[in-house]
Amino acid sequence: MNNKSKNNLFKKISDEMFITSNVGRSARVHCGNYWEWFLEQSKNDMHVARKDANLLYKKFGVTYTITGGEIEKNKLLRNERIIPFDLIPRILSRNEWGKLEEGLIQRIYAINAFLQDAYHEGKIFSDGIIPPELIYQNSQFRHQMIGCNLPDNIYAHISGTDLIRNNDDNFYVLEDNLRVPSGISYMLENRKVMMRLFPDAFKRTKVAPIDHYPDLLLKHLKKTATRISDNPNVVILTPGQYNSAYFEHSYLANQMGIELVEGQDLFLVDNKVYMKTTSGSVRVDVIYRRLDDDFLDPLFFRPDSVLGVPGIFSAIKDRSVIICNAVGTGIADDKSVYPYVPDMIKYYLGEEPLLRNVKTFLCRNKRHKNYVLANLHKLVVKKVHGAGGVGMLVGPLAGKEELLKFKEAISNNPEGFIAQPLLALSTSPVFTSAGVVSRHVDLRSFTLHGKDNIIIPGGLTRVALKEASVVVNSSQGGGTKDTWVSWS
Repeated sequence: MNNKSKNNLFKKISDEMFITSNVGRSARVHCGNYWEWFLEQSKNDMHVARKDANLLYKKFGVTYTITGGEIEKNKLLRNERIIPFDLIPRILSRNEWGKLEEGLIQRIYAINAFLQDAYHEGKIFSDGIIPPELIYQNSQFRHQMIGCNLPDNIYAHISGTDLIRNNDDNFYVLEDNLRVPSGISYMLENRKVMMRLFPDAFKRTKVAPIDHYPDLLLKHLKKTATRISDNPNVVILTPGQYNSAYFEHSYLANQMGIELVEGQDLFLVDNKVYMKTTSGSVRVDVIYRRLDDDFLDPLFFRPDSVLGVPGIFSAIKDRSVIICNAVGTGIADDKSVYPYVPDMIKYYLGEEPLLRNVKTFLCRNKRHKNYVLANLHKLVVKKVHGAGGVGMLVGPLAGKEELLKFKEAISNNPEGFIAQPLLALSTSPVFTSAGVVSRHVDLRSFTLHGKDNIIIPGGLTRVALKEASVVVNSSQGGGTKDTWVSWS
């Protein structure tokens, strides 16, 4: 690229990869080696690489599923798509990542302490820190777990934390994902594709490795059951091929070298779980479940479930099998509980939160509700149990009809909604057919919590590919990009 092209390129970019000074705009120190490499690439080569990336994703079967709401011939309407992938990585410095790690570890310790307390003594409720009805009347609360003791008191062995960066350059926690956090397979495949397409770029920047995550995950899961066996047998429990995250379930099972099972593949004998195989029955010690609580055991939860294993909850209570994450963890990632996580950190750990929450209005609170209804056009409104960006209102981008619809919904069911200000999310450069542009991003980090804590360096960056959009979910038109933690 000549100087003129470089200048035009820089004029279009204003994001976290660059800093602006009196002499112009330049790459941040930890991004400098990569950006220098990028400017040496021709536009045509990058377009070819983008086509190659799409081919690789098709070859590897890296898809996500949009599931229709209608049912046709007893099968959900499905639309599998190759997940959109951007060629320019998001690069974090080693120092930035270190601060994030400290905050994430602090947060998961507090959340696990809360879960243990909520299903046992409930001190945080009697001390007036969290309203008890917020938990006991929550659809994710499982009364069957009251008094149930878990190994090492760990409920959330695996968590995904959604983070955003504001224009003050600080990271904020947007959401905790504890029930069945997904996205790790896309993170791993993004790195694999980048290394295949651009090996020279990795020679310029020392990037923290992530390809060993499946081995770390397997070791982590086995450690949860050393009391049961010297060499615990781990399986992944999936709802089946019609689940939107089925690609990830099968991908992780393959990468970890373990069995992917459905409920019909498991059974109980003497309160122990076994797996059917062609060579006979095999004892199962750890279940990494990707199945919601409701469908896990028809004898204890939804009686009409055909996806789970009858009686398995008895084995869980008996601690003859470990399930990750534990039943009932959903109360801690509920959007109505999210505003109280900083209070949990102060209450259980006696520390100030290292990572801040986004300011949140609980519509169940009358004063908050009145403010939200009067300022819908300024706020982002989410359903308490919503996911994937579905059913969300982005007030500043909404029309009158949509605003009126949400106003009515909130008035009729205030407990079902929260609201947050529309933050000026950080942006990252994205390569498009028109060249390099800036798009909003978030970050999902992945934490393994136990006797040891492991946070994979980088995580999954999701990007809002539509201009001016702040919705990064793939089902809403978003994509992903590789996330580098630079050790340079």
